[in-house]
Amino acid sequence: MTTSNESKTIEVAMTNRPPVRINANEWPVIAEANWHNGQYDFQANYIRKIRVREHTDGRRLVYGFYEEGPGGATIGFRGACAGFLISRPDNDETVSAIRRVSIIIGDEEMAAECIASMPAETV
Repeated sequence: MTTSNESKTIEVAMTNRPPVRINANEWPVIAEANWHNGQYDFQANYIRKIRVREHTDGRRLVYGFYEEGPGGATIGFRGACAGFLISRPDNDETVSAIRRVSIIIGDEEMAAECIASMPAETV
């Protein structure tokens, strides 16, 4: 058995700036919300996702997209994507970024789902 330490690089579209490339292993997902039309995701015509990733140095990447699903979309379909890099995040700033992403991808209800999946605060 061999173990692979290869890093998985992903490119994330950003809002008002060029895309960024990150090593997914160094930026684990800490919160997310997913939506697809239809009963099964593998048949969906449209999908939406919002993700929050956090680097060990504290930076957060909040991004999302609305795109064609595996089942295919209508001719002329145009998706949407958004992303924000938060250099010194706190939860209020992250929540604000999640809400902005949800508006851009056209599903504000997903913001509540993503926010609810964030790590709980101790008060």
